[in-house]
Amino acid sequence: MDVRENALWRRFKDNRVASTLLILLTLAVGILIGTVVSVGVKGQEKKSTDSATPLSVPSPRQLSNQFSQIAKSLEPAVVNINTESTIKPAVRRRGAPGQGQGQGDDQQDSPFGDFFDKFFGQQDNSPVRERSLGSGVIVDPKGFIVTNRHVVEKADRIRVRLQDDPPGVLHDAKVVGSDQETDLAVIKIDFDKPLPTAKLGNSESMQVGDWVLAVGSPFGLQATVTAGIVSAKGRNIVPNRQFQTFIQTDAAINPGNSGGPLVNMDGEVIGINTAILTDTNAYAGVGFALPSNTVVQVYNQLTGPEHRVQRGSIGIEFNAQENPAIARVYGVQSGITISSVVAGSPAERAGLKVGDTIVSVDGKSVKNGDELVADIAGRRPGSKINLGYFRNGKKEESSVTVADRAKLFANRLGDEEESGADSTPKQSKMGVTVRSLTPEMADRLNVPAGKGVVVQDVKPGSFGDDVGLTRGDVVLEINKQPVNSDDDFDRVQATLKSGQDVVFLVRQRGGGRNDGTIFLAGTLP
Repeated sequence: MDVRENALWRRFKDNRVASTLLILLTLAVGILIGTVVSVGVKGQEKKSTDSATPLSVPSPRQLSNQFSQIAKSLEPAVVNINTESTIKPAVRRRGAPGQGQGQGDDQQDSPFGDFFDKFFGQQDNSPVRERSLGSGVIVDPKGFIVTNRHVVEKADRIRVRLQDDPPGVLHDAKVVGSDQETDLAVIKIDFDKPLPTAKLGNSESMQVGDWVLAVGSPFGLQATVTAGIVSAKGRNIVPNRQFQTFIQTDAAINPGNSGGPLVNMDGEVIGINTAILTDTNAYAGVGFALPSNTVVQVYNQLTGPEHRVQRGSIGIEFNAQENPAIARVYGVQSGITISSVVAGSPAERAGLKVGDTIVSVDGKSVKNGDELVADIAGRRPGSKINLGYFRNGKKEESSVTVADRAKLFANRLGDEEESGADSTPKQSKMGVTVRSLTPEMADRLNVPAGKGVVVQDVKPGSFGDDVGLTRGDVVLEINKQPVNSDDDFDRVQATLKSGQDVVFLVRQRGGGRNDGTIFLAGTLP
């Protein structure tokens, strides 16, 4: 190896040693820095844990306050109503074998739970004291309060608690008047100074989807406010109740809210909370309020000299729900076909008959029964109207004097059992068992002697069941043909064929259903 080679080898070894030392030094520095950083982080963690930042409440600031403003202004006018009643438990009759649920069970089985039904496990028929809670709204500073009739009916004592009353302070109230048709009542308390009142609005201005508030005392919790929207308008929740058309809402309504106000976003009362649709007697998202326009009409008459609602009528009955089969059988395109004419009524004196179809009042066309009832009910008894109607396809007119509805329909059928008949029941191919009426049964059912047959039984799922026939109904006609005996019934039904429209003229029994004469119709399968 020459001198040059030795010099290169020494330089290589010196560089390798230097590189090794540099790498070791770099690693040492890195480890030292990591240790310092780690120690610093741990110190910070310990420091932050030992001294947490205090929480603070922000200063009050104005948010969306429309609901709160309405509630604040309206709550003083909404009252809690306490009633006490002496109740004697009713004795329920047992249904006949195969009858199914009796008439007495209709209310209990209805999904429209009454806010104030209390179920007592009575072992005898001794009277009991019942206490109920409801709501009301002050509409006059003199102490006049609007509520539901079912809140105060049959009450021995009615007491009202105002929002600012101390606990235990109640004011005795008296009933000014009540109206069964709309389930409204007006009560009054005497106070030594003017009371705060709520302003009534126009319910016709409400639209589906509009915000509303419900105010009342659910379960006795006074001054409770819930919010929702108008879910629907013009709801008829009880069949054949012509003066109860409701606003539907999803604002929470519970037992105790009944009689309280439903309010729009202007703070105006546009309804009185009346009923709920439920299987549990508690809120299920579907509540109903009687529109304020109806409330005003009823209130003005209940606070008038006679303290009762006077409605006009001409003494006719008809189906609440339209059925195209009726129109086809009676040969009409539109209008209201009469199913019953009250004896001695203005309609009978004017010559109107069953099967006539009313199409106009004073020249103004009427399309359905609601329009006809609203028009005539708003007329004063003694006034005259001109009715246009069709009879056997021919247009006719007649002048009719309006009478007092309450007097015309004062006597309704009772819930009595038909028994003691000697005739043998006849079975119909439509699933209906009928028998002839005895004179005693005809008298009890307010049916002319020798007219109609009584329905003894209806087979579940049959054609008769589908159209709505029930035990105790009296069939007077089938497709305009009189049915005055069980032989007539068999003869008429024998001529009916599959696919044919069938219209029964039926006198219904009482006990929770419309107890007048109506049409029941369908197409034979």
